[in-house]
Amino acid sequence: MNAMGNQASIPVLDLERLEADDDERALFLAGLRNAARHAGFFYVTRHGIDPALLGALMDSARRFFALPEPEKSAIDMVNSPHFRGYTRVGLERTRGLEDWREQIDIGAERPAFGNILGAPPWTRLQGPNQWPTALPQLRPIVLDWQAEATRVLVHLVRALASSLEQDEHVLEPLYKDDPHMLVKLIRYPGRDLTASDQGVGAHKDSGILTLLLQDEQGGLQVQTGQGWVDVAPRAGTLVVNIGEILELASDGYFRATLHRVITPPTGRERVSAAFFLGARLDARVPVLTLPKRLAAEARGPERDPQNPLLREVGQNYLKGRLRSHPDVAKRHYADLPPL
Repeated sequence: MNAMGNQASIPVLDLERLEADDDERALFLAGLRNAARHAGFFYVTRHGIDPALLGALMDSARRFFALPEPEKSAIDMVNSPHFRGYTRVGLERTRGLEDWREQIDIGAERPAFGNILGAPPWTRLQGPNQWPTALPQLRPIVLDWQAEATRVLVHLVRALASSLEQDEHVLEPLYKDDPHMLVKLIRYPGRDLTASDQGVGAHKDSGILTLLLQDEQGGLQVQTGQGWVDVAPRAGTLVVNIGEILELASDGYFRATLHRVITPPTGRERVSAAFFLGARLDARVPVLTLPKRLAAEARGPERDPQNPLLREVGQNYLKGRLRSHPDVAKRHYADLPPL
């Protein structure tokens, strides 16, 4: 898997410019709109998250992955109808192919809906997390990251709405009070310990926005008009990418771009912490009414026969999880037809 290795293609945005005077803010919004429309990926600086929290998060992730296998397997995702917990290397799939990474998935701390007669299947997605008993410090650190990442991304969602000349709160019904959110702590083992170069296969994120903290090992790539481009680690930055909900809401003006992670070289590993800000599971994604000059540039959402985009958020999210985790689907969703 070759890439151009041109990280200059990925914009770098300073979030403090949002608080500057009107002229500087307007320049920032224009740059943000351009980044979200073309690359679909950008770095952010001066985001306000304490570096000490980011360091503790990565340290806790490494401590988790260093636990003995029985400790990790005690919270296997297959135990959870909510798709929470640990996934061993090779058990998650992208477009039917195995991803060579291990990870823990942690969502919002909310009680399960319970078995409500006639309730939509997506209601089963909400429920408690599984936490490793051998690493009690993981929970408060991850929940702090979840809160801080939410703050940053909500700020950016409002800025993106403003960049389309909308009221900054126009998308708030999608995420207010009860957004679907997910943290993934991920470890990609080196090429000598895996069966392929696919750390995670080419895909788009299904939510609103994603915020990513990388370690020093590269591997993340985004597909652009110039081919696959590295989103290389940059000190002091976090990576943001556009999700399919923003692509749908903007009628394709913003684009959720394909991205992937290639397996690290022999003897190396990659650790990352991703936060996915999604919409409420009971929401339906609207189509914004853009000004004429922007509407003329909207391309419509991309259509993929293998992965149709659904405006019903809960149904769309459930579709993706069932495809990615067939073991969980078999155990907890065998009553549903294939999605």
